[in-house]
Amino acid sequence: MNVPFLPTASTFFIVLSAIFVGIGWKLIRDRKIEAHKKMMIAAAWSAVIFFVIYATRTILIGNTAFGGPENLKIYYTIFLVFHIVLATTGAIFGIVTINWGLKNKLDKHRKIGPITSIIWLFTALTGVAVYLLLYVIYEGGETTSLIKAILGI
Repeated sequence: MNVPFLPTASTFFIVLSAIFVGIGWKLIRDRKIEAHKKMMIAAAWSAVIFFVIYATRTILIGNTAFGGPENLKIYYTIFLVFHIVLATTGAIFGIVTINWGLKNKLDKHRKIGPITSIIWLFTALTGVAVYLLLYVIYEGGETTSLIKAILGI
């Protein structure tokens, strides 16, 4: 099995981010506010590292098409769209939640934080599932970089 480095690295960082979110959630329940803050910032940085790897790979190398059986492609595509919507929502909620926490808008932060955490944990789980479907369970399909696609090379 040939598992590509960049997708593995980006998946590692999104899982790390979710682990940090889970730990941060436990820390705030235990009223360890400073530790919670540091853990959630670490979660955010892990997510940023994921995004930089993912975006760079997408632009320069490309995205990998589903290489599994044709009859499963529609189910994979629906799942992928669900994951993308979840990830986008989670990222927006994450930015807002962290911003409110850092600006001491704690009433708002407390209300949205648990929702953001749940979205982010599901984003990580579905991201791992996409990774497994593309690179572990099935052999990935064709990959074309965004630059090549735009320039028609």
